[in-house]
Amino acid sequence: MARLAGARLGLAWMFALTTAGAAMAADQAPASLPPAPQPAPVAAARAADVESIDGIVAALYDVISGPAGKPRDWDRMRSLFAPEAHLMIAVPHPDGSFALRTLTVEDYIGRNSRAFATMGFFERELARTSDSFGQIAQVFSTYESRHATGDAKPFQRGINSLQLFNDGKRWWVVNLVWRAEDERLPLPERYLRSR
Repeated sequence: MARLAGARLGLAWMFALTTAGAAMAADQAPASLPPAPQPAPVAAARAADVESIDGIVAALYDVISGPAGKPRDWDRMRSLFAPEAHLMIAVPHPDGSFALRTLTVEDYIGRNSRAFATMGFFERELARTSDSFGQIAQVFSTYESRHATGDAKPFQRGINSLQLFNDGKRWWVVNLVWRAEDERLPLPERYLRSR
């Protein structure tokens, strides 16, 4: 019951902020709100990587791809993500249920630095669907992964779901959730062509 009351209070507070916010100047905040925490410094981004949705999606695929033993440019990876960003994987369990494994950018770098030292990994975008409204965008990016660029078939395909935010100067990846296809869930045709 306390949780329900908290949810109602949260929605009421959000409505009050939205209503009040419409009448306030952009640089003003209600007196009862604490100042927003300052984000940790982020590596400087390449302008071409973050000036468009196309640029940031292409940079994301490029930065994680390479042959075994080739160091990735992890500072470039860091520069694409908002400081509070999360990466989440839909992980299957033997009983058929799924869970989300949540990683920070640093978790992803730590896990994959070891794997990429001994394994080639090349991921590319096959197709994309996206929607945007003002400063926010959501992108369904269909991917395929290979261990070498010359491999006849990918070892994996799936969907990268990205939430993006533009602060007026550049795009940021706010969240990235992915799910690989499997025998029970092949990629639908609609996600194999861009629209």
